[in-house]
Amino acid sequence: MDEKTAELRDIFIEATGSDTVTEQQSESRGSLADVDDPEAVRERVRNTVATMRERYAFDADFDDDALVALVVGYFDGDADADLAVELDASPEAVRTARFDLHLVRDADREFPFDADRFDNLLVDGADDETIAETLDVPVEVVAECRPVAEADIRSSRANYRFRDDFAELLTDDDLSNRMAEDARRDGLREATEDIETDVSL
Repeated sequence: MDEKTAELRDIFIEATGSDTVTEQQSESRGSLADVDDPEAVRERVRNTVATMRERYAFDADFDDDALVALVVGYFDGDADADLAVELDASPEAVRTARFDLHLVRDADREFPFDADRFDNLLVDGADDETIAETLDVPVEVVAECRPVAEADIRSSRANYRFRDDFAELLTDDDLSNRMAEDARRDGLREATEDIETDVSL
């Protein structure tokens, strides 16, 4: 065991009170509990949707069950047109509902102008006409892009909490991300630099 590995092991034992890694990993914790139970996952998604509805004024006219189906479909890779068929709605209504839920696709953010400048104008309260003149684009383009940027701004102000909650429940990458974040929070990042990932504690 080299010096770095020994330092990591000592920090781990001090932080957890245990020298057994698998014991901690095997326990269900936080939002990852019950992830193998589809109904439990849906219920937790529904709770997050309900919390968002209490906090924000939704523009889309969907009930919570429809929004849960939309969130699940979004993380399953369904396009707005596919979700529209499933929900018996228009793609435009699905797009609006996604933005209500802070679910913005990369393709939504393909603005024909500087996004940071656009965000600053929105935060300053500029109207569409002022933004269009400032960015030298048609006002219709601003009106189309505004909901995208506003959804991202709302998500940012909430520290991406709701988007991340959905992702945590519905994507496979969350466990590794959570473990990495936990390690950084516990002060292990520096101690683990240059250590082989397959080191056994």
